[in-house]
Amino acid sequence: MRFIPLLAVAASLAITPVAGHATSLHTHWEQYKAGRAFRHLSADGQKALGDILKAHDLLSAGNTDAAIPALYDANKRLVAAGNASKKFNAAESALQPAPQHAPAAAHVAGAAPDVWIPVGGEFIASETLAPEKKAAIATANKQLQSGDTQQAAQSMQIVGEDVDFIVALAPLAQTQGALNRATVFTEGRQTKDALDALDQALNGLVFVSQDFVETSIPSTKSAPKAK
Repeated sequence: MRFIPLLAVAASLAITPVAGHATSLHTHWEQYKAGRAFRHLSADGQKALGDILKAHDLLSAGNTDAAIPALYDANKRLVAAGNASKKFNAAESALQPAPQHAPAAAHVAGAAPDVWIPVGGEFIASETLAPEKKAAIATANKQLQSGDTQQAAQSMQIVGEDVDFIVALAPLAQTQGALNRATVFTEGRQTKDALDALDQALNGLVFVSQDFVETSIPSTKSAPKAK
């Protein structure tokens, strides 16, 4: 899988600026290139992805009943994301996958148009970064998985601008289909089949550069806030 390994990043670290630095923090973050990409992320899409990951964890741990509400929430949030403006239409073959998360060599990109939702992102740490900066990036990636862009922005303040940001796109129809199958299997206590369906949803994500997303989705004034 291309997204699940991110679950192994370091535990979250809260980095909260003092009130007197709020204005300078905001100005600095707006200038940072990943801040631009945040404005294109779907708030409902981010939450849906978090619900999918949560359901996957619960099913893997054998907590089938507890996974059902997360699956329901993911379904509702995907519907909301599909009705919002943070999306675009394109064939998968027209996307430009980021080399850090390239599709499997045997994967054949579809040529039929689909609706794509920007459901998350990932900061890419270079090998030359100091350990504390790599830790901050790991924390920010974990916060992004939870849809908390504000905390991710705060965590990234110590890193600076020398880092890449890639965006995870979910094909709406394919993801909804996999999620519906996972829900039916979970309700039927068919855990393995449910996990396979969620794996299909996660493996369907395509990671692209922030520049690609910026040319595909019109700009908005502010980053989505976590609910």
